Amino acid sequence: MEKRPRILLLAGSAEARQIGQALAARDHKVHALMSERPRGANPMPVPFEVCHEVTKPHLLEVMRGADIVIDASHGFDGIMTQVGHEAAQQSGLPFISLARPAWDIDENAKWQSAVSVQAAMALVGNSERVFSATGWASLPAYRDFPGACLMLRQTSKHQRPAPYGFVELVFGDPPFTMASEIALFRDLRVDTLIARNLGGLPSRPKLDAAKELGLKVILIDRPALQHGIHVVQDVRDVLDWVEAL
Repeated sequence: MEKRPRILLLAGSAEARQIGQALAARDHKVHALMSERPRGANPMPVPFEVCHEVTKPHLLEVMRGADIVIDASHGFDGIMTQVGHEAAQQSGLPFISLARPAWDIDENAKWQSAVSVQAAMALVGNSERVFSATGWASLPAYRDFPGACLMLRQTSKHQRPAPYGFVELVFGDPPFTMASEIALFRDLRVDTLIARNLGGLPSRPKLDAAKELGLKVILIDRPALQHGIHVVQDVRDVLDWVEAL
């Protein structure tokens, strides 16, 4: 392309901020689409729109003003990636998806994997105090929770009551460090950590804390990506792809 392409950035990951910042510095016109408002003290460095219900008609409308689409959505936001790819294909736009390498289960003998939160329930013992970082939306999958207590991390303050008596909400503001996670897990007397296998460094401190304390860890597998999506694993790969167009 002779001119700088107009870019639609499907955001939600830490890498999306890095991509947005790098592209804006190169004078690209970038518009980000997110399924929820950005968290923490580091806002999106480009104009963004929050889309709570990701649908193909809406994405097709947004893509009318774009030349290319970059998917750097949350690793477990499979709907954003799937619908975004389908809309880009229908619109005839180049599409690339950034997916971090998953954490290796073989890194520690106490790490296990499960295809879903519901499947993870079979790996929880009756007396275990479990700390979960799988989000509010995952609560229905814990309905048959067999452990003693489920402590669910929440990074946004709210007054919603937990739907089950065995759930204790644990509020905290990111970013978290290994030291703060160790202190928290000790204070809560955690036996087991359940987390989504996001890969990468931003979500890593809780795993390092669990490893340091010798806790059992159950990692939930990420949604499988559609066949045919151009997937890369590094921000640099995305930027090089844009410049090569």
